[in-house]
Amino acid sequence: MKVVGLTGGIGSGKTTVSHFFAALGIPIYIADVEAKRLTNTSKVIRRKLIALLGEEAYTNAGINRAFVANIIFNDTHLLQKVNDIIHPRVGQDFRRWLKKQKGPYCIKEAAVLFENGGYKECDAVILVTAPEDVRLARVIGRDKTTKEAVEARMANQWSDDKKVPLSTYIIENTDLVQTQLRVAEIHKALVAAE
Repeated sequence: MKVVGLTGGIGSGKTTVSHFFAALGIPIYIADVEAKRLTNTSKVIRRKLIALLGEEAYTNAGINRAFVANIIFNDTHLLQKVNDIIHPRVGQDFRRWLKKQKGPYCIKEAAVLFENGGYKECDAVILVTAPEDVRLARVIGRDKTTKEAVEARMANQWSDDKKVPLSTYIIENTDLVQTQLRVAEIHKALVAAE
């Protein structure tokens, strides 16, 4: 089965675009959601993160997201070490999931598809973009956070300028009707290329 990567900077609207593809019957694997699940359920990940970040990395309820985010988003070296623990497990989980899917293609949605090299395992890549001010407003409203916190997260992602040349398709996600039409166009092209 053809694997299509779907990525975009924080607040670009990857989830919205994923929903449009899902409505067309395309299986979607959301790497960020699965990473959170695995971070809470994998004993190996838990052990390695505690060894790296300390006991405070976990609470009785699972990963201490606020504590971990506060540390790693201000330290790129530590962020890379955390990614090196989590991403291989997500990759294994995706390959297991992929074997069970049916259809002309599936989508692997991942915020850091380029940054972690995952795009190299995809047959095509869709990049979702939106102006930075729009993305900031979306995330501040969604996460009830500060502009500075969002900018810190953005700083750890590649710019769209760096992602565009490596992308097969681009979706400018500022108008939902236009976004949905673009999804339909891309879907048709992917099915035709089968």
